[in-house]
Amino acid sequence: MSGGSDAILHRMMALHPKKIDLTLDRVWRLLAALDHPEKRLPPVVHIAGTNGKGSTLAMIRAGLEGAGAACHAYTSPHLARFHERIRLAGTLIKEDHLAQVLDRCDAANGGTPITYFEITTCAALLAFAETPADWTLLEVGLGGRLDATNVVDQPKLTVITPVDLDHQQFLGETRAEIAGEKAGILKRGVPCVVAPQHPEALAVIEARAAKVGAPLLTHGEHWHVSEERGRLVYQDETGLLDLPRPNLPGPHQIGNAGAALAGLRALGIGEAACEAAVTRAEWPARMQRLSDHPLQARVPEAELWLDGGHNPAAGVALVETLRRLPSRPTHLICGMLRTKDPAGFLAPFAGLAESLTAVDIPDETATLPAEETAAQGREVGLAARVAPSLEAALDRLADEAPGARILICGSLYLAGHVLRGAE
Repeated sequence: MSGGSDAILHRMMALHPKKIDLTLDRVWRLLAALDHPEKRLPPVVHIAGTNGKGSTLAMIRAGLEGAGAACHAYTSPHLARFHERIRLAGTLIKEDHLAQVLDRCDAANGGTPITYFEITTCAALLAFAETPADWTLLEVGLGGRLDATNVVDQPKLTVITPVDLDHQQFLGETRAEIAGEKAGILKRGVPCVVAPQHPEALAVIEARAAKVGAPLLTHGEHWHVSEERGRLVYQDETGLLDLPRPNLPGPHQIGNAGAALAGLRALGIGEAACEAAVTRAEWPARMQRLSDHPLQARVPEAELWLDGGHNPAAGVALVETLRRLPSRPTHLICGMLRTKDPAGFLAPFAGLAESLTAVDIPDETATLPAEETAAQGREVGLAARVAPSLEAALDRLADEAPGARILICGSLYLAGHVLRGAE
């Protein structure tokens, strides 16, 4: 062994000059050197999309586990610790196992250029191939067509969650262009569940499916989902399910639950497991209440929430979720990355949030300066200011609006900082 996982991961960050460089060539090279673990996986469900990938995966996993199955799961980014990305047969990978597979990948790579995400994805696939389980759930990191997870020839199922604007510098400027990248996970003969989509995105997905011969299970055509009288009602050609509302909060989770249920039905999973999918899913930093977090002590009378959403569609979804909560003055604390669209994310909050306090994301070189986040907030109609830290922002709100609802938002990296503070 050449050190613990943190030391190995730190070394891996220096193997390529770019954080993101979309191609599969380096991944194929390393997988071949590792004797192709991607060919030795339990049956794979591959999930792409802009929003809802993680929530949909969490619900599929809860459903499969509710049916007694053991699931590997690969997700990104992590929030508090890298180990969150790799779940082996239901349990987060142990430190010694993680260090071992990282070491093996590092040795097999031999110091040649490869991105951090690519080599760590290979490590996850290696761990999955060598650990017994019934299913492998793979979440795309970025895009789909050239993502490091797109190396499985014949997954059992693919899923495309809602496609929207994000990562335009890598994936294209329009929803149609971005959908073309997401649809790169479609495989001949492999069914694909398609969640609710903008028409221009759906047209691209349908055209790609026709070209490669992938049967689609499309929302609004092959399956329907809605909320009725506080229940979730799902229907497809095999019948109707009347289930509790998803335990993950927010109206947008209805569509995510529908996609998860469509996926489970396509895999032949029964009704009891479908109920487990919507009642047992866990996915941190998605409208997560921080009632037991140390930060709550700074605002003892307030209601404190955390969400990692960071693009315009996520802003809309958060506002819809907040409007459904009991009425309470709402204040935002927001930190974002330079690569995001602050105005697009923050605009939906105008008219709902009474204030925005912008902060830098601690220890993150790509943070958008708080002054710029605040300026973008003012442009879309928010009363915005800056604070030197998250703690200072909370202390000020504790004085000025003691009984408020406070949402910490804008970035999964800020959410990770918050959650690490609870360890």
